[in-house]
Amino acid sequence: MIARLQRTVLQLVVICLALAAPLAPTHASIVGTDAAIAMSERAEAVARVNAMLMREDVRGQLEAFGVDPHEAMDRVNSLTNAELAQLQSQLGELPAGGDVLGVLGVVLVVLLVLELLGVTNVFTGV
Repeated sequence: MIARLQRTVLQLVVICLALAAPLAPTHASIVGTDAAIAMSERAEAVARVNAMLMREDVRGQLEAFGVDPHEAMDRVNSLTNAELAQLQSQLGELPAGGDVLGVLGVVLVVLLVLELLGVTNVFTGV
């Protein structure tokens, strides 16, 4: 009895998959050189910002402000190209060597972006 039920369910699943497979539309197009370069540059910029967020001192400051570092990285991944470029330029202006003011500046920029996007409520008292 159970074997017959399993066989009937399996036949039903196979029929449903056979009917649904041709209905799924697929779209393909050629990716231009400019688009490929833009995607590559975006991936590099996201990787640089995420690397900065993974530093232990930056993670400590984010956690001190009540921001989950993984949530901040997810938000960096969802930034628009203009927002990412602005954040990247501000990171580029920070002095090399990782002094405390530089780290606090990065944390402040990330918190401002998260606040503007409505993810956190850090600056409610300001």
